[in-house]
Amino acid sequence: MIKQAILAMAAIAVAVGVAACGERPQVIEYKQGKYQGKPDTPPYDAAPFSGNKTEWERAVKTRNQSQNEYKRIS
Repeated sequence: MIKQAILAMAAIAVAVGVAACGERPQVIEYKQGKYQGKPDTPPYDAAPFSGNKTEWERAVKTRNQSQNEYKRIS
């Protein structure tokens, strides 16, 4: 009885182990001239700018100037 239970558990462990080794084929079908990735949204569509591209550009330029060491020491 115990020997059969151990044998059954060993068989289940082997079956799970073999099933875990399987790999699905990873075939990509390309469509010529079509971008198939995730559609990207512009960075200025984020919450604080709400699609205002000029305000976003101004914020980026201000942030860059704050990181400019030559600008900070003069």
